[in-house]
Amino acid sequence: MDINPERLDLITKLARLMASKYAPKAKIESTLNRRESLKDADYVIIMIQVGGLEAFEKDILIPLKYDVNQEVGDTIGLGGVFRGLRTIPVLLDICRDMEELCPDALLINYANPMAINCWAMNEATSIKNVGLCHSVQGTAMQLARYINVPYEDVSYWVAGINHQAFFLEYKYKGEDAYPLIWEAMKRREIYEQDKVRFEMMKYLGYFITESSHHLGEYVPYFRTTEERRREYCEPRWFYLEICQKAWKPHYERIQRQIRGEEPIEIRRSHEYGIDIIYSMETGDPCRINGNVRNEGLITNLPQGCCVEVPCLVDKNGIHPCYVGDLPPQCAALNRTNINVQELAVKAALEKDRAAVVQAVMFDPLTSALLTPREIERMVNELFEAEAKWLQF
Repeated sequence: MDINPERLDLITKLARLMASKYAPKAKIESTLNRRESLKDADYVIIMIQVGGLEAFEKDILIPLKYDVNQEVGDTIGLGGVFRGLRTIPVLLDICRDMEELCPDALLINYANPMAINCWAMNEATSIKNVGLCHSVQGTAMQLARYINVPYEDVSYWVAGINHQAFFLEYKYKGEDAYPLIWEAMKRREIYEQDKVRFEMMKYLGYFITESSHHLGEYVPYFRTTEERRREYCEPRWFYLEICQKAWKPHYERIQRQIRGEEPIEIRRSHEYGIDIIYSMETGDPCRINGNVRNEGLITNLPQGCCVEVPCLVDKNGIHPCYVGDLPPQCAALNRTNINVQELAVKAALEKDRAAVVQAVMFDPLTSALLTPREIERMVNELFEAEAKWLQF
């Protein structure tokens, strides 16, 4: 289901072509009607970006006028808060339709800002949901490369919040691999690949799941001046630019595949969505890291917030694992981001503009750069620029 007929037609053709070759009994249906797509669903997978690249550009460029330099801008900060304000009303509409048309379905959310979106759905709806990201397994693979061991031989225990979870354990063949990570960090060619994360590991003692260019947005240390940004956050990974340049070649490639001019490569990704569905349908269990409501899972983070924790999955669904207390310094960093998430959720659910200003006021990077008065001016400018996508 899509709201764009051209995009929907393209992906429908691709899906049908793939099914005809690899799963001829599979039936592919497509529709522009959301309620039609949700009727009697068992799983609802959400990948949306409300306002598209037009809104995303405003999320990035307006704060940049105020020297708030976001690399991705989809999690907290002004970009993350406003992406949440645009997205939450749509997610709640989908959930209300699900409560009527498929109340027992599992909603699998891939849309950012992950923690803000899932927190809002948990607060305002009865729909079972889990938020999925690839930063845990992606980082685990990176660490295996840094210490030059096969990924198949590592195991890990990771918990925190989305884009800021901590490798509380990282083992190689059952033995603690952190000494290998500390040694790898001493090699310049390794350190240079992940400066922000290695700097945070030096002072917190644990490696964080999100990439250096992205993690630098969630802390007040590495992007407060252009000199610091260049020192710690280069080479730049400017996601808006990547999206603006990447969509056309991607579409053209799919069109060539549909015409038979280019082969379709079928390979297993490391996304968790398929693992969940497979385990729930077959009973063959798996373990993932999911974004779920904190109901006593991480005991030194606020009850009811959205946490990213290990989860077991079987025929009965998703079972989040108890973590207990995070190391206090890790919990302290998480809480600085949870403050922003909590106020952004309040703002979206109560249509409270003052809470939007407050959410951005407590963003670590923004508060290191601007006064409250400057923050209010910036927020008001973004409200005006994005009015057509906001329900305020």
